[in-house]
Amino acid sequence: QLQAYGGGLVQAGGSLRLSCADSRRTFSNNAVGWFRQAPGREREFVGSISWRGDTTPYADSVKGRFTVSRDNAKNTVYLQMNGLKPEDTAIYSCAVAARPYSGADRSGYVRWGQGTLVTVSS
Repeated sequence: QLQAYGGGLVQAGGSLRLSCADSRRTFSNNAVGWFRQAPGREREFVGSISWRGDTTPYADSVKGRFTVSRDNAKNTVYLQMNGLKPEDTAIYSCAVAARPYSGADRSGYVRWGQGTLVTVSS
């Protein structure tokens, strides 16, 4: 099943790399997105990657700090997070899109994985 992992506690300015994998179903032909939800806030788009990795849109709040990549041979998508800020604290989830390319629109994602908690201390 689809699951994100790799979260944890990190100090402001630090880095973490999250992974998203599915042990049962491949998503090599689909875009994959990362979303996050902080306490008391709505889920928001973080970034996504197209099936070939040639398109990677990001939310303005993480642009230049976060990078999405994928390894289709391992059926895994990554979210490298650098320069973390306390406001990045949230549960991060990955989602598989219905199409090879997808962006911030949550309706384009058909399969959602369990999230992983990222906590950034000041």
